[in-house]
Amino acid sequence: MSNYNGQGMEQGERISKGRAVFEAGWTALKLGLTSFGGPIAHLGYFHQTYVKKKRWMDEESYADLVALSQFLPGPASSQVGIGVGLTRAGMWGAIAAWLGFTLPSVVVLMIFAGLMHTFDPGAAGWIQGLKIVAVAVVAQAVLGMAGKLATGPVRAGIAFLVMAIVLLWQSPLAQVITIAAAGLAGLWLFRREQAKEGKPDLPAIISRRTAIFCLGLFAVLLVGLPIVSGMTNNEWIAIVDSFYRAGSLVFGGGHVVLPLLESETLANGWLSREEFLTGYGATQAVPGPLFTFAAYLGMMINGIAGGIVATLAIFLPGFLLIVGALPFWNGMRRNAKLQGMLTGMNAAVVGILFAALYHPIWTSSIHSPVEFVIGAGLFGMLMFWKCPPWLVVLAGAVAGQLLL
Repeated sequence: MSNYNGQGMEQGERISKGRAVFEAGWTALKLGLTSFGGPIAHLGYFHQTYVKKKRWMDEESYADLVALSQFLPGPASSQVGIGVGLTRAGMWGAIAAWLGFTLPSVVVLMIFAGLMHTFDPGAAGWIQGLKIVAVAVVAQAVLGMAGKLATGPVRAGIAFLVMAIVLLWQSPLAQVITIAAAGLAGLWLFRREQAKEGKPDLPAIISRRTAIFCLGLFAVLLVGLPIVSGMTNNEWIAIVDSFYRAGSLVFGGGHVVLPLLESETLANGWLSREEFLTGYGATQAVPGPLFTFAAYLGMMINGIAGGIVATLAIFLPGFLLIVGALPFWNGMRRNAKLQGMLTGMNAAVVGILFAALYHPIWTSSIHSPVEFVIGAGLFGMLMFWKCPPWLVVLAGAVAGQLLL
């Protein structure tokens, strides 16, 4: 097997491409088993693993990838994971990273769909503990990124302004517009700054032809599936169409996709409102991307095959977009004239994460002194005692069950 230079490796180190793919999938699987708290918390887990521990990516490259995922429709945290896998081991690395991060929650939610009537409401204590874990994870990530990407009065000012806008303007468009505006401001404010020599690239190991094919396929499916579904009246095509459109039209991912999924599933008579809300509650208790709620819905609609089809359909748009856009993003970030724009966008990402730390993460998790104490302890485990994420997750669940 040929040797392969993986992203983030020490100079001169070479591994096989097969090993790089395996590492991408295995690392993502461990994240998929321990990453609680929604897309913003996932970015904290990713930052700790891919940037701090594995060093597969530097701070600026990671922030660039986060900024790109915020621009694109689909599950933002999953797209960041796919992008890391792509830069690490090419297309197979992207697939392995997506599968590893997604599979655990898909399996759990499909099992839950088959056994939903046995759900124990008494588990609310440990569920709340896991939500508090997200507070600690995001707080650590935000502080770490701010120290790198929001230094100095101008960058810090951009981050603060973006944070204020996102908090006061509660709209999915707020993130996209503020990142774009910060990029334009950065093009002017930092126009005299020189690009850093030797700044690491994001080596998306695919051709531009492949990228263009992915973007074209995304557009064809988005336009074509509703037409085919209307002409055939086939339930399977209708399922693919509904979940593909939901994954195509939502920015930021996570909870934002719920209204679309609710209207599609209830309007088609696939689920009752009670079944829908029960599954949504269960989704909050599992790690991994919130888009795996589709696995529960698909399982309820048409069994195991339905769960698999719905999952693939809702994630496919985001996968095609990040793979299609990343090679062109590389060209932009290598251009010295656009480094100022990226500097502004990176500061905006810090502001968005600060906003998310307060709402919805803090506001939905910390309601009492006991919860604050638990959160502070978990933050200390991460920040000062350098405990592994799985231990912090376990501690949060146990503390929540015993104290809340």
